[in-house]
Amino acid sequence: MGLRPAEPRLIAWAVSRGGVCGAMDWPGFTASLVAGGVAGVAVDLILFPLDTIKTRLQSPQGFNKAGGFHGIYAGVPSAAIGSFPNAAAFFITYEYVKWFLHTDSSSYLMPVKHMLAASAGEVVACLIRVPSEVVKQRAQVSASSRTFHIFSNILYKEGVQGLYRGYKSTVLREIPFSLVQFPLWESLKALWSWRQDRVVDCWQSAVCGAFAGGFAAAVTTPLDVAKTRIMLAKAGSSTASGNVLSALHGVWRTHGLSGLFAGVFPRMAAISLGGFIFLGAYEQTRSLLWEAGRERP
Repeated sequence: MGLRPAEPRLIAWAVSRGGVCGAMDWPGFTASLVAGGVAGVAVDLILFPLDTIKTRLQSPQGFNKAGGFHGIYAGVPSAAIGSFPNAAAFFITYEYVKWFLHTDSSSYLMPVKHMLAASAGEVVACLIRVPSEVVKQRAQVSASSRTFHIFSNILYKEGVQGLYRGYKSTVLREIPFSLVQFPLWESLKALWSWRQDRVVDCWQSAVCGAFAGGFAAAVTTPLDVAKTRIMLAKAGSSTASGNVLSALHGVWRTHGLSGLFAGVFPRMAAISLGGFIFLGAYEQTRSLLWEAGRERP
């Protein structure tokens, strides 16, 4: 979900075994889809300041020149508009791939199915997320500019291609994130279940998801830094071409290891906290939609 701290991967935490805590059936697909979108918007808006701080820490001009703590909600319209369809695109793809790769729940291939479904979901969701992310991040480091002005300026100077600058780097960030997060999340849940001799509750699953997400966020921060640099680079520059390795080398050459992990703590905090907020909003919204559906004649 453009996360964004609220990346769509958070939806997968809730539904990787077919729902928040139970089996995902197709009659409940629409309710879960809407709930996922609503939860995605909630996370993006609540944790937006942390995302702004992270972006400014990673920006080429440095934190203070990028705006510091001033105007930390700059770019929020772009995030708000993109959150729901971004989450929906991920969720639809994720659930379809899970259904297509139907595997017995006891199979050792379950984690592989989750990773493949999440990776496919990220590739599709990025088609919506990246334009929203490009506009949002430029607004975050230029708080005096309006979101619509930034959007129209990109279209005028770079065309539609400018809105998709950083698509490859975003996908290359999200897929490794999912490959780290999902096996770790499943292992933590299995360990907790074994320790208490019963299946984990929803809140316990959320705790495991928060830890897994925070760890995955930490180890993939260099890829996030590269994505940010590519999106913020001046049109026509070598960095703007979208070469991830070149962007990483440039950061390493000028700022060393600390530059590659710029913004790691707000990124970890945002994604970890996002797990708690998302799961609560997702479960509550889905429950309300189910109750409303049952009350209809």
